[in-house]
Amino acid sequence: MRHQVAGYKLGRSSGARIALRRNLIKQLFTYNHITTTRAKAEAIRGDAERMITIARRSANAEESAKVHARRLVAAKLGGGNETVKKLFDDIAPRFATRPGGYTRMLKLGPRQGDAAEMVMLELVEE
Repeated sequence: MRHQVAGYKLGRSSGARIALRRNLIKQLFTYNHITTTRAKAEAIRGDAERMITIARRSANAEESAKVHARRLVAAKLGGGNETVKKLFDDIAPRFATRPGGYTRMLKLGPRQGDAAEMVMLELVEE
């Protein structure tokens, strides 16, 4: 039984799963949208929205809280200072007044090769 077991395994070992999530979230923040399978999009959507919330709330915090927020996000992303900088300087101010729901999933239909359900995960524009 999988009672109260959060997350998706995605048919990977734990290390590969962590790397996949980090790469997909970095690509989402870099390009503002990604095309992937529905399962992968659902697996990263919550983490991406949590990171945006951390960045958004740190804007009005004191200096030590800002540094702490950047370090939390950098640890979750596994490096990539450019991505963290873009998240805090470009993406978070766009959502300053939005209480949540920073991403949107658009269905694209089945993939040609294996009929996997494809979606486009994108950041919502104001």
